[in-house]
Amino acid sequence: MGAAIAQETLTAADRCDRCGARAYMRVVLPGGGELLFCAHHGHAHKDALTAAEASIQDESKNLSSPAPATAPEGER
Repeated sequence: MGAAIAQETLTAADRCDRCGARAYMRVVLPGGGELLFCAHHGHAHKDALTAAEASIQDESKNLSSPAPATAPEGER
């Protein structure tokens, strides 16, 4: 497996190196260097990064809880 990743939570200030969207994946390459990806680009390149033995911190699970469509009862 690749280099260990400091498990710092990605924030809204972390941006995808490919498109500039919010980053949900941090990749540390075996030779050094770090890349940040949005969920779309991270998943698109995940197989190649895994094959290259990069370490991947995937926080895209945070996208699975969408905001409610309406305000909770009492906040309308």
